[in-house]
Amino acid sequence: MRYKNYTLYFYRMKEFSYSHTNALIHESSPYLLQHAHNPVNWLAWNEASLEKAKTENKLILISVGYSACHWCHVMEHESFEDENVAKLMNDYFICIKVDREERPDIDQVYMLAVQLMTGQGGWPLNCFALPDGRPIYGGTYFPKTNWMNILLNLADVYQHEPEKVIDYAKQLTEGVKLAELVKINSEEKEFTIEILHKSVTAWKQRFDEVDGGPNKAPKFPLPNNYQFLLRYAHLSKSDELLQHVALTLKKMACGGIYDQIGGGFSRYSVDHFWKVPHFEKMLYDNSQLVTLYSEAYQKTKNPLYKQVVYETLAFVERELTSPEGGFYSALDADSEGIEGKYYVWTKDELKELLKEKFNLFADYFNVNERGFWEHNNYILLRNDEDEMIAKRNNISVIDLQKFINESKKQILKIREKRIHPGLDNKIITSWNALMIKAYSDAYTVFDEKYFLDIALKNIDFLLNNCADENGKLYHLSTGKVNGFLEDYSFTIEALLSLYESTFDEKHLHKAKSLMQYVITHFQDKDSGMFYFTSDEDKALISRKMELSDNVIPASNSSIAKSFFIFGHHFENADYIEISRHMLNNMLGEIENYGAGYSNWAMLLLYFSIPFHELAIVGKSVDEKRKNLNKHYYPNKIFVGSASESSLPLLLNRYKKDETLIYVCKNKVCLAPVKELEEALQLMNIE
Repeated sequence: MRYKNYTLYFYRMKEFSYSHTNALIHESSPYLLQHAHNPVNWLAWNEASLEKAKTENKLILISVGYSACHWCHVMEHESFEDENVAKLMNDYFICIKVDREERPDIDQVYMLAVQLMTGQGGWPLNCFALPDGRPIYGGTYFPKTNWMNILLNLADVYQHEPEKVIDYAKQLTEGVKLAELVKINSEEKEFTIEILHKSVTAWKQRFDEVDGGPNKAPKFPLPNNYQFLLRYAHLSKSDELLQHVALTLKKMACGGIYDQIGGGFSRYSVDHFWKVPHFEKMLYDNSQLVTLYSEAYQKTKNPLYKQVVYETLAFVERELTSPEGGFYSALDADSEGIEGKYYVWTKDELKELLKEKFNLFADYFNVNERGFWEHNNYILLRNDEDEMIAKRNNISVIDLQKFINESKKQILKIREKRIHPGLDNKIITSWNALMIKAYSDAYTVFDEKYFLDIALKNIDFLLNNCADENGKLYHLSTGKVNGFLEDYSFTIEALLSLYESTFDEKHLHKAKSLMQYVITHFQDKDSGMFYFTSDEDKALISRKMELSDNVIPASNSSIAKSFFIFGHHFENADYIEISRHMLNNMLGEIENYGAGYSNWAMLLLYFSIPFHELAIVGKSVDEKRKNLNKHYYPNKIFVGSASESSLPLLLNRYKKDETLIYVCKNKVCLAPVKELEEALQLMNIE
C-alpha cells in the first residue's frame, strides 16, 4: 500500500492495535502525528502542557523537528520508540513535541539557546527547560546511550541542586534576550555601492570556482545569495561574478541535488559537487529557486534555466499541490525507512527498462563511476554538454534530446509505482506566498499563462483560508496559529509580484492593508525594526527579531524591501524612510558578511543604484509590459493601466487611443515615449 500523506497514514493506522497512544494523536501536524504512538507521553505545546510542568515541578523537554527530517526519524527510532528510554523521559520530564514549521517562533528561541550553549544548531533540536520555559541544556541528535545519561544527570541535578540549575537558566535566558539585539545606527550614512564592493570582495574568497557555490560542504542552494549576486553582477557590469553565478546555477541543475527525472531540488548536497543530496524536498527551496532561475533566464536566455523552471513547477504541481490550490510543505528524504530509495537506481533496473538504449542513457546521466553512490545504486546527474554526448554516440543533438525527454517520462512513470516518500501536507502561509511569487515571476519571464492561473488560484486560496474577515493572516490553513512576520512579508511580496504581472490594482491595495497591519502589530518603535511575532501573541521567554538571511530571507529584510517598493508605488516618503532606517541599522552586517545578509544587500542596490519607475498607460499596456519583461533590469518597478487610474504614478496620464511609457527616477519623470526601444534607451537597457 502506498501512502504519500502522513496525516492520512496515521489516521488509517488507528484501525490497527497499538501498545501506546499519546496526546499527539489529536494534532493535525504530520510531524506530531509521527510520534503519536511513541511510548513517550508526548504533549503538544499549549497552555495546559506548560501548566502541567509547573504543577508537577518537572523540567520540560522541548523536542523540535519536522516531518522530512532524516535524523529526527533516526532519533525517534533509537530513543523515542524505546520503552526504557521512554520511562526515563516520562518519569522525570514533561515532554513536548514541536513542529518547527508549525511554530517557528518556538524553534527560533530554543535554537538560539542551544547555539549559545553548544556553538551549533540543527534538527532534531532537543532543549531542556525549567517549568517556566527558561532553557538550561540542549543539543541536536543524541545517540541512545548518551541520551539516557543526559536524562538521568539532568533529573539528578534538578532534584538535588535546583538553585544551580535556576541560576544557569537565568544567565542563559538573558543571553537569549541579548543575542541578535538590534544595534540602532543613529549615524546617517550615505548608501553607496562601495559598501557592496567591499562585501562582495570578501565574499569571493569563499567561492568554489570549480563546482560553484561556497567552497565547503554541505552545500545549500541559498537562492537569495545568487539572486543578489546576479543583480550586483549585472548592475556593476562584473563578468567575473556573472560567470560564478552561471557556474553555480549550472552545477546545481546538473547535479544530484536536482531531480533529473522528476524535477525539483533537494534541500542540500552533502558534498562539494552537488552530487549526493539530502533527499528531502522543501516547498520554500523550490519556490525561491524557480524565482532565481527565471530571473537568470531573463538575463542570459540560457535554455537550461528554462528547463529547470518548467520541470520544477511540474514537480510542484504533481507532488505538492492540493486539489483546492494550496501548496503542501515538503516531501520526506526517506521511503520504506531508507533515505533516497525512491530516487536512485541500480544498473540492472535501468537496463531492464531501457534495453538497447541503456548505454546512451547511462552516458547522459552518468550511470558510471561518477554517479555511483552506495549499495549498487546510482544517483542520476549530468556532466558533459549535449553536443559532446551526441558526437560521442554518433547521434544528432535533436535526436539525443528527444530520446532523453522520452526516457525521463518512461522512468518517471515507473518511479511513480514505487512507495513514495512521506508528504507533509501542512499548508503554510509564508511558504505558499513564496510559491505564488515563483509562479508569478515565471509568468513574467516566460509569458506562460498557465503559470499565472496557478498563482491567482493560490492567492485566492490563501486569502480565503489563511486570513480572517478583518484581514489578519494565520500561519497555517488550519487557522490555529497567528501569522508571523514572515507570513505577512512574503504574502506582501507575492501580491506585489502579482500586481506587476497583471496590473490588477486589487493586489496592490491588499498588500498595502497587510503592510498597515504589520506596522500596527509588529513594529518596535525604538529600533524601527519588526518583531517576528505580533503583539497579539502570548509571549515566550523572549520576543525575537529575524535579521539575518538564511535559506529563507529574513522577514525584516523582506518587509524592508517592500516598504521601499510601496514608497515608490504610492509616493509615500514615510514608507521609504522606514526602509532607509532599517537598512541603516544593518550596514555593518552587510559589509562584513554579505552571504548572511544578501536580501538586505539587494535593498542597498535599490538605494545606491538609480531606481526606475516605469508607468505604462493605454490600450496596449499588456503588450508593452510583456515586451519590456524580455529585458533585464532589476532596479525598477512597473505600474500600468489601460484606463484612468488613481495610483500616483498613473494619475492624469491616460490618453485615449494612445499607449505611453513614462520613465521616472529620483522623483523626476522624463517626457513620455511611445516605443519600447525609446524607453529602454532612457534606462540604458540593452
